[in-house]
Parts: sequence; structure tokens; C-alpha cells
Amino acid sequence: MSKRSNRARYCANPILFIKEVLVDPETGKPFVLLPAERKFLRHAFKVGRKGRLLYRELIYSCPKKSGKTTFAAIFVITILVLFGGAHPEAICAANDRQQAVGRVFEVIKQIVECSPLLRTRAKITAEKITLADGAIIQAIPNNYASAAGSNHVIAVFDELWAFDSEDSRRLFDELVPPPTRPIACRLTVTYAGFSGESSLLEELYERGLKQRQVATDLYAGDGMLMFWSHEPVAPWQNADWLAEMRRSFRPHQYRRVIENRFVNAKSKFIDMKLWDACRNECFHPVLDYHPRVPIWVGVDASTKHDSTALAAVSFLKREQKIWLIDHRIFTPSSHEPIDFTADVEQTLHDWCSRFDVRAIWFDPYQMAASAQRLVRDGLPMEEYTPTVNNLTAIAENLLRLVKGGNLLVYPDAEIREAVSGTIAIEGARGWKIARDKQSHHIDIVIAIGLAALACVKAQGESSSSPWTQKQVDNYGNFLSGLMFSGVRF
Repeated sequence: MSKRSNRARYCANPILFIKEVLVDPETGKPFVLLPAERKFLRHAFKVGRKGRLLYRELIYSCPKKSGKTTFAAIFVITILVLFGGAHPEAICAANDRQQAVGRVFEVIKQIVECSPLLRTRAKITAEKITLADGAIIQAIPNNYASAAGSNHVIAVFDELWAFDSEDSRRLFDELVPPPTRPIACRLTVTYAGFSGESSLLEELYERGLKQRQVATDLYAGDGMLMFWSHEPVAPWQNADWLAEMRRSFRPHQYRRVIENRFVNAKSKFIDMKLWDACRNECFHPVLDYHPRVPIWVGVDASTKHDSTALAAVSFLKREQKIWLIDHRIFTPSSHEPIDFTADVEQTLHDWCSRFDVRAIWFDPYQMAASAQRLVRDGLPMEEYTPTVNNLTAIAENLLRLVKGGNLLVYPDAEIREAVSGTIAIEGARGWKIARDKQSHHIDIVIAIGLAALACVKAQGESSSSPWTQKQVDNYGNFLSGLMFSGVRF
């Protein structure tokens, strides 16, 4: 069969092109499309009068780990090779979280390299792929100026929920399908975002739902084709996988990434049943002198009118658990502010005299003067800047410890009240913990989170410890005996 007749056959049935030409990099075999993907493709390439695409705005949305990024890569190659015309161009736009080359472009490179009929005449660089007949696939950063003046066949956006800046919106608007090309479209592959924050995606979703439903979860009309499923679409997303995801995510997050539903950015941080399961009525703060016990300290220092909290934790190697050793909460009154020298600094000096303090993590913006004095006194102060990534790390680690039952705490009404008043605020750039109401004081939750993260990271770095296994076991037995000795510390 000639090359021309092959092309006509593939244009009449693009799914056949995918099956016979494109190779899955993971298996080295032809792609096996999911039923949802086949259903979407049967409508996506429909043309109307004068050979123009009926649907120039395409949305393919389903739960996390459904293969959306790979599907987008397949779609880009297919439309470019079969329907691109003269010197066609595809643009893969990075989102706010990626900034540079996006995941779709990387998968396209892998497919081209693995597909014999494509790689023989392909030229691949870090940000551009040139195929036969002058077809170009280009990756661009999240910068709307970089998209100006393009004459693309397709622009693809991966995880549009993360496009939350003004530049992102301008980039999306800039990459509208050019009217001069009969075959041109904009493809979005994503799962749901946050109500009121992922506004661009939410607007598209609402528009899609207004169109006629042409199949299960598939809507078409007004130049738009949208597939939006709340159910798993891939065979590997079975009951066991869903159960694992339910254990891994908070209910709020599970609804967004697995059920593919828009959610509010705020949710309860920790289920109080899980927190109570971490408490042991026999535990008490350790007030005695134990210089062999290594501890890690977190300090959440206050502004003028807020409380300041300190937490000290240790690690039980045998039980693989983080143990809350002690804590302090200092709350100022309207006429008596916190005395950092007498309260905070003295507490840290006291802990250093009684324990083996390995690290004291603190926010440098809130206690710079105290930190300078403590460093001069030889205390192991370590700055932990409250960036989005760092705040996310604190919250994720603490939540993981609580859900896994790997945090041991003593009963304390003030700590429990703080935990109950803590919420999680999620966004496209990450998430953090915050107070539910202005009257709530959650400083101790943040302090415990800081100390716990410092402790966990230290265990990961201790693999090069010069101790023998016997010394490690003896030390673990010492800590366990200290905790379970029945002595009220």
C-alpha cells in the first residue's frame, strides 16, 4: 500500500494510525486505547462545512493516574501528522507549577523516539521536535509573550487547575485556535481544581456542562467537546487502588483528584478521631534530666498579639514513631507581651541542659533577635523559611504521621483544642495549615509539625551513623524503657 493511500486510511480512522504507527514507550508495543479515549477521539476529529473542525475547544478530564498526559501526547502527534497541513505547529504550554518544559512535551519526545516511522526523520532538542514535512512541536514556558503571533494547529494545556495566575490566563487566551486554519484546536487534559481559585478551568467546565450530552460523560456543542468523568476510566484503577488512594488522601483531596470534583480550598486538617488515637493516657511531658535522649525542637514564634509555641520530639527507633517529649505555649495579654528572653529563650536553654538537642527549627522572620543570641550561646538553631513548599512539607509530614499512627502524644486539652481548630488551605501551588477562626491559636500545631519534620529528616540522614547495630538497638531499648517505665516524668 502506498504512503498516500496509507495516509488517507489513517485520516479516515485516526485510531488506526495510533494503533499501527505510535509505540508505547513503557511497553515497546502499540498503544491500547482506553474506551473513554476511543469515545473522545471518535468525536474530536469531526469536521463540518468547509472542512473545519466542529470542536475547537477540547477538554479531557478524569481522575488522577488515568493516563491523561500520555493521551494528550498521542492526540498532539495524531492531529499534527494527519491533519496539520503545510508546516504545522503544536505548542505544549507549561503551567504555573512547571514554569518550563511541561510533561506532555516530554511524553511526546518519548513516543517519537520509540516509534520507528517517526524517529527516522525526527530532530529532537530540549524544547523542540521537528518531524517529517516540517511539522514542529514546541514547548513554551508559562509566559504569554512567548505565544504571541503563533499559527498553531494545536495548543495543549496539562492540569489546567494549576493555571491560577494572570499570566496563565493571558497565555491561555493567547493560544486560542487561529481562525485561518480549518483544523486547529486547543486541548486541555486535567482533573478538577478548587472552587473560586481554579477559575479558568471552572468556567470551561460550566460551559461544557451546558452542551448536549452525546455519550456517557461526553458533552458536545457550541464548538466545544468535553469529556468529564467522576469515575475511574482505566483498568488499573480498581477497588484496591481506590482503597489505597482513600487511605493516602484526606477526604477533601480524594474528592478532587480521584472523584474529579471541584472542592473548596479549605477543609479540616486532621480528623479528631485520628488525633485521639495518637494519645496515650499514660504519657506525660518529660521533665527530668535525660542527656542521652536526642530531641528536635520546633518554634512557632508570634507576632505581637499572638501566642508563641515550642514543641520537642524524639524518635523511637524500635517503634518507628515520633514521640512528643514536651511543649510550651506562651500567650500574651493586652498589657503584657511575651518576654522572649525570659520565656522562649529560657525554655530552649532548659531543654538543652536536660536533653541532647539536635536541632531547633524556627521561622527567621519572627525571632531573628532571639536566634542571634541563642546561636552565640551555642544552641543548634536552624532557619526554616515559610515558603509554600516548606509549609506544604510541614503539613504533609504531620498528617502522614497522624494517619499512620506514627505520632505519640500525651493528653493535653490545649493541644487538642488547637488541633481541632486547624484547617488545611489548598491551592494550585501547594497547601498549608491555618486557623479556622481568628480566635483559635494553632501555634502549637505548627511547632509540633516543625519539630516532627526536623526529626523525620534527621532519621533519613542518619544512615551514615557510625553506631553499630547493637548500639542502635540498645539505644532504642533505652528510649522505649524511658517512655513505658510508668514513672510520671
